[in-house]
Amino acid sequence: MLPTLRQLHYLKLLAEQGSFGRAAEAAHVTQPTLSSGIQELERTLGAPVVDRARSGVILTAVGEEALRRATVILNEAEELVEAAKNAGQPLTGRFRLGVIPTVAPFLLPRVLPLLRTRFPKLRLFLREDLTQRLIASLKAGQLDAALIALPFDMHGLNWAHVADDELLAAMPAGHPLARLKSTDPAALEDEDLILLEDGHCLRDHALAACGLKPPKTAAGEEGFAATSLPTLVQMVSSGLGVTFLPAMAVNAGLTDPASVATRPIAPAGLNGAGATREIVVAWRAGSNRAAEGRLLAEVLRE
Repeated sequence: MLPTLRQLHYLKLLAEQGSFGRAAEAAHVTQPTLSSGIQELERTLGAPVVDRARSGVILTAVGEEALRRATVILNEAEELVEAAKNAGQPLTGRFRLGVIPTVAPFLLPRVLPLLRTRFPKLRLFLREDLTQRLIASLKAGQLDAALIALPFDMHGLNWAHVADDELLAAMPAGHPLARLKSTDPAALEDEDLILLEDGHCLRDHALAACGLKPPKTAAGEEGFAATSLPTLVQMVSSGLGVTFLPAMAVNAGLTDPASVATRPIAPAGLNGAGATREIVVAWRAGSNRAAEGRLLAEVLRE
């Protein structure tokens, strides 16, 4: 005997709501009905999935594993329904797209009007997050595709190229490096280098492309780190150091209000290649949304 989708749905709601009463309300069933469904699930699995406590419900170890697998199964079932509804009609209905923060505010405003015009039946749900979490959501079936930057570990994923985004050196407008036409990566080693906080792939891309190590203070601790590109620009504008910015963001006007200069990074030491990151649309290998992922990449390339 196998668990039913309804039982797995009850478990998911119970984990989200934290009590049988709220979960039953969210499921539009009575509390005894939901409780009975959970008990049937426990009998099928041969182990309890929740501990009933005064403060609410707590998932057991079996319950946590059941929830993890249930989330994938339920998302696959939703994909099946969407695919059947929209057979032969690409980018129709719900499409869950993840986007990294160093791309979302600079590319999406230009792309969304085009998508709305070209695919009027598309219901796009956007989630902005760091690459690692977006990829985890892709593999769990919680996202249909993600707009991310390479290089990154893409095991279990397929992707389509969108654009090569140049990385630029950024410094205060009056900085000596601003007098040069380009910036030698070696020159940045002697500067106070400010980067996005750990977890942002742009940080790793810039350091790897220029052969630099993460900045450290005299005490050997991590140096200044920003939570977003606008914050990073303000820190550079205030004279706290130099950094790297994607050309996509600079072209979108990120540095316009600030006293910040940007310069190309000289290819010296970069095997003759400039510092770039590759923007791609990625999807789970074997996903039935693969064709739509490729189509979305085509539209983004425009």
